[in-house]
Amino acid sequence: MAWIKRNLFFFVGGLVALGLLGAAGFCNYTSWSRNSEKFDKLNEIYSTLKGLNTQDASPGNDKVNKTEQAKDQENQLKGLLEQTRGYFQPIAAIPPSTPSDPVTSRTFASALSHTIDALQHEATNANVGLPPAPAEAAAGYAFSFEAEDSLVQFSPGSLDALAVQLGEVKTIAEILYAAGVNNLDGIQRVRVSDDDSKGSGADFTISQPVTNTLAIITPYVVNYRCFSPEIAQVFAGFAGSSHGFVIKTINVLPAGESAMAQYQPPRRYNQYNPPNMQPVPNQAPGRGGMTTILQEQLLRVTMEIDIIKLRPQN
Repeated sequence: MAWIKRNLFFFVGGLVALGLLGAAGFCNYTSWSRNSEKFDKLNEIYSTLKGLNTQDASPGNDKVNKTEQAKDQENQLKGLLEQTRGYFQPIAAIPPSTPSDPVTSRTFASALSHTIDALQHEATNANVGLPPAPAEAAAGYAFSFEAEDSLVQFSPGSLDALAVQLGEVKTIAEILYAAGVNNLDGIQRVRVSDDDSKGSGADFTISQPVTNTLAIITPYVVNYRCFSPEIAQVFAGFAGSSHGFVIKTINVLPAGESAMAQYQPPRRYNQYNPPNMQPVPNQAPGRGGMTTILQEQLLRVTMEIDIIKLRPQN
C-alpha cells in the first residue's frame, strides 16, 4: 500500500492504459470477427453465382414455369415491335415490282422520265427553285439521277435498288416542297449501280447503308435554301411522316450573295415579306419606344437524313 501511495499517479495511469489496451483488443476482435463473417458471406455468394453459371437453365418448377414466362415476354416484345412498324412504313418503289412482274430497263426508264418530269412540275407549282440543268442535259434537274436519265439499258442487278431510291427521292422532294423551301439545291444518294460512276459527284453521298438484325438504314443528303420558318416546317414534315425518316445532322449557314447569284429564288409575297425590309416612311415610333425592322435572312441548309426500313420478321 505504501508503494501505491508513493506512486499513485503511475498506478492510476497503468490501470487506465491497461483498460484502454483491453478496449482496443476487444474492438480489434470485434472488427476481425465482422470482417471474417462478411468475407465468408462473400465467398458463399461467389460460390452460388459460380454454381449457377455452370448449371443448365432451369425451366422452373410446379409453381413457376420459366419457359412460359419467357414465351410471354417474347410475345410482348413482338407486339411492341409490330406497334412501332406503323412509324416505319416502307416507301413504295417506282416502278413497283413483284416476283411475277419484275422491274425491267424499259419500265424503269419510263418511270424515271415520268417521275422527274412530275417533280419538276411540282416544284414550279410550289414556287420552289431547282438547280440549272447541265449543258448536256436539256431536260432539267434530274434529282440525282442524271447518270440514268438518258439511258434505256441499265446495269444488270441494279434496277430494284434504283427503283427503291427513286421512290425515296420523290418522297423527300415532296416533303421539302410541302414545307415551302425557296430552292432545292440538290439531293444526294448512295451509289447502287455501275451506271452511277458516270454521274456527277454532286449527286452522291459518301455515306453507306447500315444493315443490322432489325433494319436497313439508308442515308441521303439534301441541300436547300429557305428562311428559318421553313426549316421548322421541314422538321415537321419528316417527323410527321410514316416512313421512318431520321434527321441525323443539319448545317445552317447564310446563303450569301455569291450563292444566290446562281439562280434567283421566286419571291412569294403571299407567304413572307421579302428580305431587307425598310421601315415605313413617316411612321414615328411610339412614345419611349423603338422602331423594329424585320430583316429575315435567306439560309443555306445541308441536312443528312437516314431512312430506317425494318426488315421482315421470320
